Amino acid sequence: MKPSFPNSRTFHIATIYLSLVFLMLTIAVSAQEKAAYRIFDASGKTVSYEDMLKKASKADVVFFGEEHNNPISHWMELEITTDLLKAKNGKLILGAEMFERDNQVVLDEYLTGVVNQKSFEEESRVWDNYATDYKPLVELAKMEKIPFIATNIPRRYANLVFRKGLEALNTLSNQSKAWIAPLPINLDLNLPTYKAMIDMMGSHGGADKENIVKAQAVKDATMAYFISQNLKKGYLFLHYNGSYHSDAKEGIIWHLNQYARKQDIITISTVEQDELGSLLAENQKKADFIICVTTKMTKTY
Repeated sequence: MKPSFPNSRTFHIATIYLSLVFLMLTIAVSAQEKAAYRIFDASGKTVSYEDMLKKASKADVVFFGEEHNNPISHWMELEITTDLLKAKNGKLILGAEMFERDNQVVLDEYLTGVVNQKSFEEESRVWDNYATDYKPLVELAKMEKIPFIATNIPRRYANLVFRKGLEALNTLSNQSKAWIAPLPINLDLNLPTYKAMIDMMGSHGGADKENIVKAQAVKDATMAYFISQNLKKGYLFLHYNGSYHSDAKEGIIWHLNQYARKQDIITISTVEQDELGSLLAENQKKADFIICVTTKMTKTY
């Protein structure tokens, strides 16, 4: 007895049916996935982590703009630092907003084993979320014996600017001024990011509104200056900061261009959205790469 085979029409219908079943299963599985983040380029096109890493590894300076309490930011900082360390064969220098210039000595002493962890953390005024969010980066630098630069202005001097304006910095001693970008600080209050700060305050803040922006600018200028002082040919400088300090390639980057022109700079920014399917227009062009994180993500504080 000969075996029976389905005719071509029956076979075609069966193929379509199976394809539809497979598609529905694929959609069902996809719908169950819980995406924590997606990476986009400045135009809103989805890119891979490998794309971002490859571009970053070719730069002179990379700014990682974080959301301070976002765990994806901090995880990604550690991941890209580890991978850039490999890509650059150890030729990596780290720097961070989270450490102030007058902490550089104790930071160096900890990295080289002169002081213990307890002394370092007590004396360097680490942020409240240091243990979960920044300690892994410092420990990586310690283990790999790579420089870690404290770039930020001591907070007491930023507060002085907030209270009395930039001119108040002239009253400081020469030793204190050594922890700040050279005076006078070049400032452009018409930069869109600075103007946006003023606009956000609306009618609040009164005459102090400009001083708030000036306090921000003196932080940006100081971070830029000490980045410029620690650039090294053939090395990549990776800087961690709040995204507002480097978004739109303003803030720190505007000042860095005053101190060290012609640097190849790549920026990364972190944003949060309800949906990750596409990047909102308001978040496009913030950086070369935008890490978009779901608003449902838990916070580190």
